[in-house]
Amino acid sequence: MVIFVNKIGNAVAPIYLDFKSLNQHLECLKLFGHETEGQILESLNGILLALAENKQRSSSLLTDPGIFPTLAQILKVHPSCAVKAAQVIAEIAKNEETKKPCIDAGLVLALVPLLESTDQEMLLHAGRAIGRICYENSHLQEQLVEAGVITSLVRILTDYPDSEPLVRVNLLALCNLANLEIAKEALSKTKVAEHLVKQLRRAENHQRIETIIEVLQMLAENDALKVQMVEAGVHEALSEILLRFQGSSQAEDMGSVKAASNLIVSLLLGDESMQKMFANGCGIIYQKVGTWLASNHPQLQLTGALAVANFARNDGNCVRMVQLGVVLQLLDLLEQHVDNGDVSVQHAALSALRNLAIPVANKVQMLEEGVAERIQMLLRSEMAPVQFKLLGTLRMLIDGQADTAEMLGQDPLLINRLVQWCDAQEHAGVRGEANRLLASLLRHSRSQEVVKAIQQAQGVKHLVSMTTSEHVIMQNEALIALAIASAINLEVIKDSLKESRLVQSLHKLLQDECTGPEVKYNSMGLLCSLLNSGDLKQEVEEDNIKETLEKLCSHSNANVVKQAVMTLQILRDESQNTGFVSP
Repeated sequence: MVIFVNKIGNAVAPIYLDFKSLNQHLECLKLFGHETEGQILESLNGILLALAENKQRSSSLLTDPGIFPTLAQILKVHPSCAVKAAQVIAEIAKNEETKKPCIDAGLVLALVPLLESTDQEMLLHAGRAIGRICYENSHLQEQLVEAGVITSLVRILTDYPDSEPLVRVNLLALCNLANLEIAKEALSKTKVAEHLVKQLRRAENHQRIETIIEVLQMLAENDALKVQMVEAGVHEALSEILLRFQGSSQAEDMGSVKAASNLIVSLLLGDESMQKMFANGCGIIYQKVGTWLASNHPQLQLTGALAVANFARNDGNCVRMVQLGVVLQLLDLLEQHVDNGDVSVQHAALSALRNLAIPVANKVQMLEEGVAERIQMLLRSEMAPVQFKLLGTLRMLIDGQADTAEMLGQDPLLINRLVQWCDAQEHAGVRGEANRLLASLLRHSRSQEVVKAIQQAQGVKHLVSMTTSEHVIMQNEALIALAIASAINLEVIKDSLKESRLVQSLHKLLQDECTGPEVKYNSMGLLCSLLNSGDLKQEVEEDNIKETLEKLCSHSNANVVKQAVMTLQILRDESQNTGFVSP
């Protein structure tokens, strides 16, 4: 026995089906042009009953390709039978083997106009049928969007927000389509975010919450939709979800917290949406940041730190947040995670501090608040992502801050750790940042004591190696740092420069046609400093750099030519003063 559901939620009297009659119903449908609508409905009902009694066996009888064009014709020619035909198609399309015949018969495009109906049962079955046929078929999904299905889906959400079955089918449809760029573009011209946030606020179970968030997450890849979502208050609804579940350790609750947190961060990735959410520090998300950073929930801590890091992409926001006291909150958070802490939280908090330190106005206040000293507690971290962010944050803090650079440059713990990381073969990012910070300490401090400290830690050789980096910016930073060190304390480092074969490295840079003008220019500047050492000057002479400099006097870059002429003159003057006769 099968209870046949005729309308949404309404059952009719029990009907018994002789399974052998299924073939008769199929044959009748093929003759639908000669049958009354009552007979067509009877056959459609018979097929539904057969599928309900024994889906697998019935589906095997529905492989006759003739039935699919027939169903398409019924949809077009017999409107009173369309609901039942759509229901049959929806049931048939559950079977993977029947999807292709459905597509070949043009059933998808025949079903799309039915989404304009005001009959909820029609909308339900047509939506299910389309969704099942088009599942994981991007070509068909694009055809649906081109046929205007997005407008229909948003209309249904608008007109029937209280219909649980229709909302469920609509959300699944949006979930399948929202990853298409063409769908995002179409949705950006609707008020989809407004309707989705209403559904999110009324959602009572985790599956519904996470389905809506999944749709919104895909839509958040589009900047226009990010703005629409913020204007519709999606971020506010997400913060309510975090408040609702943050105290729970249940897996489902934690899953919803993670999904909501990830979407908040995604909304912050757009410049305009981020600014709307910040609202000069008065936005709901920034107002929650302090609570999240101070919580014991790692996901909320991560969300708070990532929110600050993204708000800090704007200099004005940076200044405002430092004024509001976020720096101390981030430092307190970092201290919680020093030993066996959450690497993601540490990484995010350091990213936030680094971004906050970019505006010059913030550096002094952040240094006064003890940032440079307090984040050094992370020097003992063995996690490469944390090391990388720590080094970048310190480098940003000392930029233009001579006193801080001099203080840190004489800290043996820091310098020794830097030199150790300069050899970090397993992580190129850490190695590069360690070298850059070492160079920055020299460039910004211009201190003899810092030169001595780096020499004592055997860090000079790493700066020499850095001059041959594949990254031009690092080459120039190393060349300038070594030039400064040579100018203020050449006697201390000359032996290390000789052992590292700096003169020979500079000669190769000057000879190489692929070396950029700025690198050549800085190489010659460093070369001039080295001439103050008799041993290094002799190496310059013996390596016949003079000939290379003469060639550079006809270089295409005017600055290179000027520097080559000056370096040659200094070299000649030095040779005459010492009585050295060059070849």
